[in-house]
Amino acid sequence: MTDPIPPGGPGVPPSRTVREGWESHGVPGPQSLQAGRSQALESAGASWSRRVAELGVGAPHRPRPGDAGGPHRGGAELPLSPPPHPRGLWPLLKPAEPLAAPHSPLQSVSLPRAMASALSYVSKFKSFAILFFTPLLLLPLIILMPAKFVRCAYVIILMAIYWCTEVIPLAVTSLMPALLFPLLKILDSKQVCVQYMKDTNMLFLGGLIVAVAVEHWNLHKRIALRTLLWVGAKPAQLMLGFMGVTAFLSMWISNTATTAMMVPIVEAVLQQMEATSTATEASLGALELADKGKASELPGSQVIFEGPAMGQRENCDRKSMCKAMTLCVCYAASIGGTATLTGTGPNVVLLGQMHELFPDSKDTVNFASWFGFAFPNMVIMLLLAWLWLQCIYMGFNFKKSWGCGLERKNNEKAAYEVLQEEYRKLGPFSFAEVNVLLCFFLLVSLWFSRDPGFMPGWLSVAWAEGETQYASDATVAIFVAMLLFVVPSQKPKFNFCSQTEEERKIPFYPPALLNWKVTQEKVPWGIVLLLGGGFALAKGCEVSGLSEWMGKQMEPLHAVPPAAITLILSLLVAVFTECTSNVATTTLFLPIFASMSRSIGLNPLYVMLPCTLSASFAFMLPVATPPNAIVFAYGHLKVSDMGCFQHW
Repeated sequence: MTDPIPPGGPGVPPSRTVREGWESHGVPGPQSLQAGRSQALESAGASWSRRVAELGVGAPHRPRPGDAGGPHRGGAELPLSPPPHPRGLWPLLKPAEPLAAPHSPLQSVSLPRAMASALSYVSKFKSFAILFFTPLLLLPLIILMPAKFVRCAYVIILMAIYWCTEVIPLAVTSLMPALLFPLLKILDSKQVCVQYMKDTNMLFLGGLIVAVAVEHWNLHKRIALRTLLWVGAKPAQLMLGFMGVTAFLSMWISNTATTAMMVPIVEAVLQQMEATSTATEASLGALELADKGKASELPGSQVIFEGPAMGQRENCDRKSMCKAMTLCVCYAASIGGTATLTGTGPNVVLLGQMHELFPDSKDTVNFASWFGFAFPNMVIMLLLAWLWLQCIYMGFNFKKSWGCGLERKNNEKAAYEVLQEEYRKLGPFSFAEVNVLLCFFLLVSLWFSRDPGFMPGWLSVAWAEGETQYASDATVAIFVAMLLFVVPSQKPKFNFCSQTEEERKIPFYPPALLNWKVTQEKVPWGIVLLLGGGFALAKGCEVSGLSEWMGKQMEPLHAVPPAAITLILSLLVAVFTECTSNVATTTLFLPIFASMSRSIGLNPLYVMLPCTLSASFAFMLPVATPPNAIVFAYGHLKVSDMGCFQHW
């Protein structure tokens, strides 16, 4: 016999009051059971039809005090323990009070949909409100105080809000000075537009084109795999190798491209290590069971099984290792970009702001001087990050971390085989890779030898007259970038006499290492506009007098120690860059910090350098930087895993 349908509908569990009635009332005897069941079925069907008509399809039934289902007192009573099929007694129990409607499955589906729909509408209206109402709400600022520096502040505040909320693309927001500065009579159009293609922009563009060539011919992947094979496959060494390779590549190409290339390699190594560990555990488990079977045959033997606890601990260790290996890549990419002047956007912003705000600083910040300052700092930060990840996720146990035991040896062998297989897929060193590597070495050597500072460089030979320097780091970058469109990607064939008819139709000069289609697709042109917008803002602050006004407001900071000022401002930038672009962060803050430094008699670099580095250290949220988002997408991490690193 089938069980009757409960009041809430089929498959819906009894509510709290029903359970209370079950415990507090006597259970009806078997004589009234059949009559009560029939009456309950009729009443439940009628009530369900009424509720469907009132609330629509799928609405739950709300039992009423008058409905069938009250306790039948007549007859012998059964024990108070619930029967084998308690659903059969639900219609026969009288609730203590009217019951709330049980939670319908359709309600559980419709509620999240309604919330998602409401949130989507809020998001749409939020973007609309920020985009159109922000300029209107800020208009009283320039109406009540029609000074030139107030109009410049209006543009800066508006761009800061748009940059933080990203209601329009960052690059489009960067074009606002070209529109608003002439309309508000801050700068004429020629003065504004020239800021968008300065020497610093050309330096960054040349570095990006060289990075595109390295990526296009997979030279970065070959360097990474070769280095990892040399480092070794022990857990601690492997993590240090991943971090070192990622940081080195991020010095020259974008941290996003570096992370996107390295994470699949890390994932393949982890998967192979997981498969090897599973196979090793299975074989060891079989041996352990066999040994226990033999031991149980001996008199007085006691067998203690510790498999589940050990398995849980090993599973936890594997998860921690996956977290450490993936986190180390995105963190090393952000740290490595700080070592070179073109490694990340904030460094280039600092260079441009120094040239714009302090034109008499000459060539204080160039590629060689920046590398001498930032490279040791990068190495220290990288080692500290490695130690922190090692202690938090893998434990600083020498035997465990550096590889001992059968399983560790099997894991190391599996990881090494994966790296070897990936390197084997690249094939032999190609002619194009050799040429790209030569162009890369040429770029770095020309940058370092242009004006090293401790000795005369090639700039002083023929490209310097008095205070004028005709060649800069941007000249070198553009020279090597143009070479990539000229140097062939294949060996030219000189055997004209022995060529076939088809070979004679092929042009003598092979295709170049790069073509414009590849360059146009892979170069992030928006960053160039973002840099230009920052330089235009800096120029507007200087011309309008906003920099001077902000400097006067910060004169009371004379009493604060310089070290405390630097620490507080660096923390401010580090928190701010978690929510917005690091380039936009430095573009907004560096002119303010420069004005403050001049007003209190402090060297601007004392504040601007640490704050520039802090803008690149966005480790806390998946959305803070593209490397964090790439790593987070692989599913090994939670937001809390990233947050614990930010506080060290």
